Amino acid sequence: MPEHFIPPHGGYENLLSFQKARIVYDGTVRFCERFVDKRSRTTDQMVQAARSGKQNILEGSQASGTSKETEIKLTNVARASLEELLEDYRDFLRVRRLEEWTKEHSHTRRLRQLNRTPNANYDTFKKGIEHSDPAIAANVMIGLIKLTNYLLDQQLRQLEQAFLNEGGLRERMTRARLAERARQNRR
Repeated sequence: MPEHFIPPHGGYENLLSFQKARIVYDGTVRFCERFVDKRSRTTDQMVQAARSGKQNILEGSQASGTSKETEIKLTNVARASLEELLEDYRDFLRVRRLEEWTKEHSHTRRLRQLNRTPNANYDTFKKGIEHSDPAIAANVMIGLIKLTNYLLDQQLRQLEQAFLNEGGLRERMTRARLAERARQNRR
């Protein structure tokens, strides 16, 4: 049986990083509707950064079958976009003289508990994301972005290791072709 050189790929819906990035996107849209001037460049920038985070995880996952390099690059673009978004939320708090929660803050601890909820979705965090106090809503979003960035950092390390162990498409194609030739020569 010939060796397949295009591995299974896609499945981004199962990636925890994608699931969290989707919550970040939805939460950012909702946050901007409520607390940022709809006509401002900031609204567009924040929503696009959140979208880029989510969409680049999806695109990288889909491209992974034929290009580990593309998967790594797009996952890193997702990470960079979410870092940009994180700074936007921090700017929002800073210019309004609102505090960013510390790791020890009671609400931060509660957010960590919620993040351990199996199959967490937007509704899991809705009370915080849609809170009437912009400081609470922004801090919840900051916590979600930090977690998503952590997950993306872990994902990038795994992708790096997978590339070192398995190689890229050209290497897999060469191995598959050599295996097929060897099989044909044994006949």
